[in-house]
Amino acid sequence: MTAKRKALALISGGLDSMLAARVIQDQGIHVEGVNFYTGFCVEGHTHAIRNKDQHRPKQNNALWVAEKLNMRLHIEDVIEEYKEVLTNPRYGYGANLNPCLDCKIFMVRKAREWIEANGFDFIITGEVVGQRPKSQKKKLLPIISDESEAEDRLLRPLSAKLLEPSLPEREGWVDRDQLFDFHGRSRKPQMALARQFGMQEWAQPAGGCCFLTDEKYSAKLSDLWRSRGAKNYDMEDIMMLKVGRHLRPRERFKLIIARDEGETNYLKGYRDRFTSFQTVSHSGPIALLDGHIEKGDINLAARIVARFSSGRSEAQVELETAAPDGSTERLTVAPLPADQVPDNWYIGGKA
Repeated sequence: MTAKRKALALISGGLDSMLAARVIQDQGIHVEGVNFYTGFCVEGHTHAIRNKDQHRPKQNNALWVAEKLNMRLHIEDVIEEYKEVLTNPRYGYGANLNPCLDCKIFMVRKAREWIEANGFDFIITGEVVGQRPKSQKKKLLPIISDESEAEDRLLRPLSAKLLEPSLPEREGWVDRDQLFDFHGRSRKPQMALARQFGMQEWAQPAGGCCFLTDEKYSAKLSDLWRSRGAKNYDMEDIMMLKVGRHLRPRERFKLIIARDEGETNYLKGYRDRFTSFQTVSHSGPIALLDGHIEKGDINLAARIVARFSSGRSEAQVELETAAPDGSTERLTVAPLPADQVPDNWYIGGKA
């Protein structure tokens, strides 16, 4: 009796990878999923923090997909390995700091290593020809297969009929006639297929959740690198860049100012790492100061923070500033008028 073939599906949590895995499951292949955790796909965290996102489900979309498909999911932490991909991409960045082609090569290479170590036969991805200009042009797909060393063990079920037959197709493990020829940026074919499978819900149609494709987030990360003089970061940096307004009134420091109660509560957890500001005479957000400060900087920072409090129109606002060692000081300042907070202080624009 022929052994049942086994495939590993890259699961982002989006619709395409969900469909690709289901298509191969329906051909009697044993499919397991893998989600490579880089740290930049953390939408559930920010939805949990911000007040305006409280209605959104707090879920890991990759785990949700695995549950819907009754499929085992392996979550692999690649944060440290991924740093080289992000900071030194061979094929460069997309519109923002998204190293899409290098990222896909990296992910497929890791998947190839996984199947070799675990006795699986081939890899599945949800790639669609022409959907993403940086990594899914038809001429770029062979680069991913070659440089990841997955070669023809990589199957793209949603666009397979537009590509040369892969090993699973040639060997008859999967029926090519039951694969698809999806192409372009339209999501209509995928949505129609999802409904055909009886799927009533899925993650956002664009799929994925990479903050590196976001213009504002990328601007904040670029600013972080520039201020440090090096392309380095840690997990706390990844999270902090998604929380609060980031203003840089001086090259030597920036302020992270909470936008609502949820962010204020979150940023309070970092008072032992940064100098913090909190208004006491009026309601207002907490703010953290990141960088090197000189004479006069504390007063300027306090005036900016007062500007975002309910006392913004008052002559004076009292604040408490606290150092990481717990020492505190009270300041009374005049809130900085709005016209004295130039747009170029906002890193990534106003938010």
